[in-house]
Amino acid sequence: MPTQIPIPLVIWRLTDGKPGHEKQTQGLADAIGRLTSIQRHDIRVAKGAGDILNALLGRFPQGESLPTPHLILAAGHATHLPLLAARRARGGKSVVLMKPSLPLGWFDLCLIPEHDAPPVRENVIATRGVLNTLTDGKAHDPARGLFLIGGPSPHFVWDGNTVLEQIRRVLDAHPDMHWTLTTSRRTPTDFLAPLRRDARVECFAANATPPGWLEAQLARSGEAWCTPDSVSMVYEALTAGCQVGVLDLPAVAGSRVAAGVARLVGDGLVFTSQQKQSSNAGIHLNESDRCARLILESRFP
Repeated sequence: MPTQIPIPLVIWRLTDGKPGHEKQTQGLADAIGRLTSIQRHDIRVAKGAGDILNALLGRFPQGESLPTPHLILAAGHATHLPLLAARRARGGKSVVLMKPSLPLGWFDLCLIPEHDAPPVRENVIATRGVLNTLTDGKAHDPARGLFLIGGPSPHFVWDGNTVLEQIRRVLDAHPDMHWTLTTSRRTPTDFLAPLRRDARVECFAANATPPGWLEAQLARSGEAWCTPDSVSMVYEALTAGCQVGVLDLPAVAGSRVAAGVARLVGDGLVFTSQQKQSSNAGIHLNESDRCARLILESRFP
């Protein structure tokens, strides 16, 4: 690790209130904090009429009382102009997560998922999926399994009956395991009804689980099965260190997300219901840690 890293490293984390975006920047900030001493300041921003003018003039009043940042992290389109304004007003390196809606060259560093086809350039890091807050605590119980169920999406053709059939086949194949299932906000409301009558699986609707519940389940489950539309859950399960299976749904033609899931299968990171055994044993995936190390090595040489 470079010795020129400021101690503590001051991080401004711009947030837009959307859990998916906040989880990405939190995961990166946490990972940087595992490598060096940091001082983090979370700043809520909202898309407004004055964003362009603030970016042009270098005005960022939300940060006036804060120490000068070394890194400014942001995810979500509403954070892009405030990110540029904050950097122009106070300096620091701008790091945008996910493909920005503005030119890539306007940011110091862009972390872009592979499925968004990022160009090869000096200020771009291609990531496997989006970053998250998970780590592998090495406390997985091989007798516990988890189902993570999504719903209709632009990338796969949803068929609830097909998903139910595959879940039952997994349950039949592992009669001695304790299974837990949870849904997402996209899951059709009638999906859980038949499973609630199956004593082999304990079901929890997404809106009935408290904060941190999913992370705790992933930390102790030896195996996790996800519908492929729940691609963020696939990457979270991989990062948590679970053996990860993907249930089969037809892919929408031309979907980059579906192509990304197919690459995970092809690379042996996840397995399908057609495969007889797990294929990702011993494979470690933690993109937050990898990107944190690259940032510290490349931005503070």
